[in-house]
Amino acid sequence: MSRPHTPAHTADPGEPAPRRAAARHGAPADRGTPAGRGTLASRGPLAGHSTLAGHSTPASHSALARRSVLGLGLGAGSALALSACARPDTDPAEGGSPLTGGVLVYFDPQAWQTLYPPQVGFYPNGGIMNNIADRLLWQDPSTLELHPWIAESLPQINDDATAFTFRLRPGVTHSDGSPLDAANVKRNMDLYGLGDDKRQLPPSEQISNYVSGEVLDSRTVRFRFSAPSPGFAQAVSVMNAGLLSNATLTRDSQGFGPGSADRIIASGPFVVESEELGTRLRLRARTDYDWAPPHLPHQGRPYLDGVEIIVGTEYSVRVGALVSGQADAIRQVDAPDEARLTERGLRIVAAATNGVTNSIAMRFPHPLLSDQRVREALIAAVDRKRILTKLFTDNYPLATGILAHSAQGYKRFDGAWRHDPAQAGRLLDAAGWARDGGATRVKDGAALALRVNDALPQPRSKEVMTLVQEDLAKVGIALSINPGDMATQDADALSLERIQLYHSMVGRADFDVIKSQFAGTRRNALLNYDADTKKYRDPQLEKLLDRVSSEPQEAGRRGASWAVQDRLVDRALVLPLFEEPQVYGFRRRVRGFACEAVGRPAFYDTWLADAGERAQNGGPRR
Repeated sequence: MSRPHTPAHTADPGEPAPRRAAARHGAPADRGTPAGRGTLASRGPLAGHSTLAGHSTPASHSALARRSVLGLGLGAGSALALSACARPDTDPAEGGSPLTGGVLVYFDPQAWQTLYPPQVGFYPNGGIMNNIADRLLWQDPSTLELHPWIAESLPQINDDATAFTFRLRPGVTHSDGSPLDAANVKRNMDLYGLGDDKRQLPPSEQISNYVSGEVLDSRTVRFRFSAPSPGFAQAVSVMNAGLLSNATLTRDSQGFGPGSADRIIASGPFVVESEELGTRLRLRARTDYDWAPPHLPHQGRPYLDGVEIIVGTEYSVRVGALVSGQADAIRQVDAPDEARLTERGLRIVAAATNGVTNSIAMRFPHPLLSDQRVREALIAAVDRKRILTKLFTDNYPLATGILAHSAQGYKRFDGAWRHDPAQAGRLLDAAGWARDGGATRVKDGAALALRVNDALPQPRSKEVMTLVQEDLAKVGIALSINPGDMATQDADALSLERIQLYHSMVGRADFDVIKSQFAGTRRNALLNYDADTKKYRDPQLEKLLDRVSSEPQEAGRRGASWAVQDRLVDRALVLPLFEEPQVYGFRRRVRGFACEAVGRPAFYDTWLADAGERAQNGGPRR
């Protein structure tokens, strides 16, 4: 069993004969057809895919560049007002060859927090890192296959997946001119695999059992692990393993934080040109970029000249800017507005996140949830279909498993979370919780009263939990929703006394995603690991989670993942709600937009259909 928050250091296990990494990385044969990916140009506007074609004739973007977000003059209800008076976006949505030029204006609902790669899972962080840093491998968001990128081929892997050898492409440089060579890659992975406590930089949760890197020559590097680490190949394809310059790797935690973005140097297609703290960040295309994944049709520099990322925390500001043409793209469109936007000719992209579903984890170590009958009653009380009908669209499928149906290791559980309030009542009666004439059940003088977090990064979390609150009240369970901003929610989520039901999800296109969510060494969603006693409340669950990341072969990893899911279901520890996408809105002038495998934006292929026309007419090149 792994030790919490402590990277493994053991003797070199040796290196059996090498083998090639399978091009198809961890893709289970029984995985359903992935939803939320593909080419939007070939489907309807609500098809829910992660590649976009479309364009429009925008309003003056140069005016927007001179204003602050708060100066847009958009208050509560402005989105509806704009939709009533703004000209519909009726320009052609398909066709044409990519054009070079222009700056995409992109609104994000939240400000970025860190650009230290192992911590960029938060979508605003990842949206930047995904566009400024290359990786050793590239993961196809549709097939989940791995392809060479900075590595010129897939790695050589020994039989027990404890040694990975990469051969690098020649001539790759970071934007400061420094080489991206084997020594630089080793420095990156040593930091991400081991972390640095003195600089408050944690190791990556995607990398297990890391020991060290070894430079074999200027273009060849080998990594060794204390135990099988089959997820490493996929781990080096994600933003959390973005390759940074040697100078950047010397920074501490604060040096990766807000105010430092333009000093985070990498080799990607964009560089951070400037930053206005908490409100705006500008990406500039790197015109000498010439090392995209070699199998992709597009090679060379990005089509866009740049991307202007504006923080629009107010939803009405983001939607209003999109409808009026002041924004080209926005992240996080609420489900009720999808149809309204498409009626105005705007485009919706719902990108799959390929991981643990949007769920409620039941923290069984708490006395009120220690009886499995109470957890089963809670599950039976919640009407998941009502949540989807009232709050969401078809882009949010009802969860049929702990994992999304497109995720690595997905297993379907029919009937596991059936809505049955009468059964919930019987279970609570049997567990000794009586109503005694009151609204909330009591036992031995204690009320059956629980608290859930408000998962601010998740779509409509408070509204979802309000419906859950109503369902639980009908069977005599009182539920309160934790107040506070993100810092408060994050801090309270660590406390069993503050949060007993934990609303969250996590995306990663690898079998290890389930370990990322539930392991005590990772996010510890169930609080299975007790930091005070340094023990696991369910050691068997932790052993099963460790197997997911240590089985060297795909079949073994799938079996280990299924065993974890079986235990979570059999013990009534998780209530999956729906498969959570990332939903974007676009003007029709925007084409070629794509997401990586968990829904973060990728602007390398994005282009503006009127870029050439605007340049010819002397219009502003944002």
